[in-house]
Amino acid sequence: MKNIVYFDVETKRAASEVGGWQNARDMGISVAVTYSTARGGYMIYSEKRVDDLLTEIQRADLVVGFNNLRFDYEVLHGYTIFDLRQLPTLDLLVELQKSIKHRLSLDAVASATFGTEKTADGKQAIDWYREGRLLEIAEYCCYDVKLTKMVHEFGAQNKQLFYQNRFGVTTSVPVEW
Repeated sequence: MKNIVYFDVETKRAASEVGGWQNARDMGISVAVTYSTARGGYMIYSEKRVDDLLTEIQRADLVVGFNNLRFDYEVLHGYTIFDLRQLPTLDLLVELQKSIKHRLSLDAVASATFGTEKTADGKQAIDWYREGRLLEIAEYCCYDVKLTKMVHEFGAQNKQLFYQNRFGVTTSVPVEW
């Protein structure tokens, strides 16, 4: 059985606190979550367990995320010398951008495709980290991983996803994964 690992990372610091997005490796992990199809379940990682997270994604047959090439991997590069971009990776945002030529949020796709929305955002997760509310971050991050998995599976089965364009019209976008 092919082991697909879906994942998401939440950070301790915002881009503005580390000198910009180009310094994502300095943001630090507050919580990361994976879902492994081989394991059939979720795993929650704190910064102390980042080596276990890195091992899991390095052993995956395919790593799937939403903006994982430009963000999640870059954050993780603060913890490893291994170039994670060499892993077999499907970045759903990158694939969607190839078709529609602009960036979409996971929330925009999930909302139009499934009628459900994210439970929070990255800024809220940073605030929760400062307040010591790690359980809320883990729940939010798990839900983002679930949405990523749903988007990937729906696109694989139906060869399309949906989003609302800037005029509020629900539009389909073809996908090839």
